[in-house]
Amino acid sequence: MSSRTLSSPFLHHFVETLASELGQDNLSTVLEKAGLPADWSDPARWGSLNGTTAAEAYGALQKAMRTYYGRGARGILIRVGGNLWSRLLEDASLAVKAQSKILFGLSANARRKPALELLTKLLSDQRGDVTVHTQDLDLLLADKASPGTLGQNESEHICYVTLGLVRECLYWATSMEHDIEERSCRATGDEACEFKITIGG
Repeated sequence: MSSRTLSSPFLHHFVETLASELGQDNLSTVLEKAGLPADWSDPARWGSLNGTTAAEAYGALQKAMRTYYGRGARGILIRVGGNLWSRLLEDASLAVKAQSKILFGLSANARRKPALELLTKLLSDQRGDVTVHTQDLDLLLADKASPGTLGQNESEHICYVTLGLVRECLYWATSMEHDIEERSCRATGDEACEFKITIGG
């Protein structure tokens, strides 16, 4: 069973990106309406929190957004996920940065799966939590841990931040838009959050 944990750098960059998208005052208002501490809007607050506690905070922050903005939260959180990609890559290990440079030696069509495998290293707190699979001509990213769904019980799929990360990762690698669909979600009782990337025509 995958652990439901999150690293402090990931959480820090997420809150940093969320505050940049909304403005820190607006984010504080969202948190206060949800009964969460206003200082959660400060990225520095998350500098050393790891593990399950960080995962719970990550899920609570996203739930606060969904509660406050309703349907509008989807677009906001997808944008946050897209903007989060560059922050995570900039703060990545030297090995991941080297791998990202090697990737651009491949043809654009051959970059998709290696790019997603790069994303798994930035998403995973534990090895094997996030995996990429080939399905005929298409690709599937499976997140078995999905820390953003910890403590969440919803009637629809909610992993908008991950969706934005997948979309931006693929655009970064190929300069092409992709059709991406979350087809299962741990928040609705599924075993993993799965994202189908349609490539075949």
